[in-house]
Amino acid sequence: MLRTISTIVITLLLAVSLLVANVWWRQKVQFEEGEAGVRNGDFMVALTGYESAIRMYLPFSERVEEAAEQIWLLAETAERAGDLDRALAGYRSLRSAFYGVRWLRQPGQQWISCCDQKIAVLVPLRKGQ
Repeated sequence: MLRTISTIVITLLLAVSLLVANVWWRQKVQFEEGEAGVRNGDFMVALTGYESAIRMYLPFSERVEEAAEQIWLLAETAERAGDLDRALAGYRSLRSAFYGVRWLRQPGQQWISCCDQKIAVLVPLRKGQ
């Protein structure tokens, strides 16, 4: 009986470890895709790479926060340049990435709130163009 229980526990620990490693690796690859998009000046590649990195959510992962900061920077840069479509795409992407994540609590609540405020300001401006 003890052997069966220990086998089950070891199997579960191994499965969880493999799952975490897989998500960590996929998050890393997507974050690097976002970085490549920034280096190449490709807004959409950068945006989708960073958004995907956030969606590969692991609690306490520094990449999630870094990806969020990068999306915010992309959106703010577009906003300052007067490109409201890209700015809105960035803010909406960041908000959507966190809404797409499920955990014990809603991650990224502060980012979601900041994005909601930016979107509320930019949508009327865009319609006025």
